[in-house]
Amino acid sequence: MFVRSCILIKMKFLDIISKNILGDNLIRDHREREDIIPGLKVKIVLKKDQRTGTRTIGVVKKLLTSSKYHPRGIKVMLEDGQVGRVQEFV
Repeated sequence: MFVRSCILIKMKFLDIISKNILGDNLIRDHREREDIIPGLKVKIVLKKDQRTGTRTIGVVKKLLTSSKYHPRGIKVMLEDGQVGRVQEFV
């Protein structure tokens, strides 16, 4: 019984790690659509700032990228109407 409990605990732990969830902290990737939700505070790069890489901080209002993954970041609209690709989470 004890061995079986240990195996089940280990399996659950591996499942948690494989989903990138550690305790209450969620490890997020700015290139994955499922990791970005409205209301999340992010840093984006606006189209006009792509050359310099200047980042703008704001709160996500709407997700504009429809695919699950984008290599340069998911495109979002901020609450103030600015549009850009998410580079990191604040």
